[in-house]
Amino acid sequence: MSDSLVVGLDVGGTSTRAAVFALTGERLGTGRAGGGNPTSHGAERAADELRSALRAALATVDPARVRAGTIGLAGAGRLLADPAGRAAFDTAWHDVGLRCPYQVYGDALVAYASGTAAPDGTVLIAGTGAIAAQVCGLDLGRTADGHGWLLGDTGSGFWLGREAVRRTLTELDLGRQVGTLATRVLTELLGSPDVADRPRQTAEAVVQTVTRRAPIELAGLAPLVVTAAREGEPTAVALITEAARELTASTARIRPPDATDPIVLGGGLLTGDTPLASAVRAELAVHWPGAPLHTAGDGAAAGAWLAARTLSELTDPVLLHRLLTAPAAG
Repeated sequence: MSDSLVVGLDVGGTSTRAAVFALTGERLGTGRAGGGNPTSHGAERAADELRSALRAALATVDPARVRAGTIGLAGAGRLLADPAGRAAFDTAWHDVGLRCPYQVYGDALVAYASGTAAPDGTVLIAGTGAIAAQVCGLDLGRTADGHGWLLGDTGSGFWLGREAVRRTLTELDLGRQVGTLATRVLTELLGSPDVADRPRQTAEAVVQTVTRRAPIELAGLAPLVVTAAREGEPTAVALITEAARELTASTARIRPPDATDPIVLGGGLLTGDTPLASAVRAELAVHWPGAPLHTAGDGAAAGAWLAARTLSELTDPVLLHRLLTAPAAG
């Protein structure tokens, strides 16, 4: 039995997770640190978080045994095109004792690999942003959306939050009593749901509050929509239905109508027990009735699996995928 180890990292804007595995599927170490996306935090800070997560994961193993590694992060292309950023990551990699090569993949491919070992399929992600991507031979192919909050990300958490505010403003413009979702939006933004006889002033206060903040903070209102939809609130239900249709339309732009290969759902809005996840699953089942639907799992484990596939001693990639991505006992 080979004593080679592999390491995988799932690098996000809010957290960095690392995991070390043996080729038997045994998890030998894990590490967690703060946000390590160089686009969000800068290369040096991102490399520091990468270093911290790796040190924790490697605390009880010999780094010399690690034969391959994978780093998955959003905006991988930007890191690969930035010599200074790549140098910072190289330094962090060597600082923890790793001497093996590593690959950098986009988060969409890692999300796909966390849900299935099939070489071909589609991944649909809806979290703060949204993107659909085609996977061919475990390489990322065509993509749809993922264009950021200003120009796209339709159906995402940002989109839900922005639309919730827009509908709140519409209700205020109409001068009628606001509904449950609008009441919660006003409370979140202004600290009070009170409109009384001042709908125009309330609308102006909402606009001022939103425009003073970073635009992406609108994504923080998405949980209000999800909760209200779960309760059957009409405006929230309509938003969830529209988001599901838009996400399915993005998928249809890059997925053939007769495709039967798997679809993996990723991102916080599609991996949990949410109304949007249920609505998207129903829409996808109508468009691609023969396609298996999977949920994305542990990105660090998927990264380790992608790394392991580069090693000649790996004899059964599908079995290793099942071992690495199986839910932890208990």
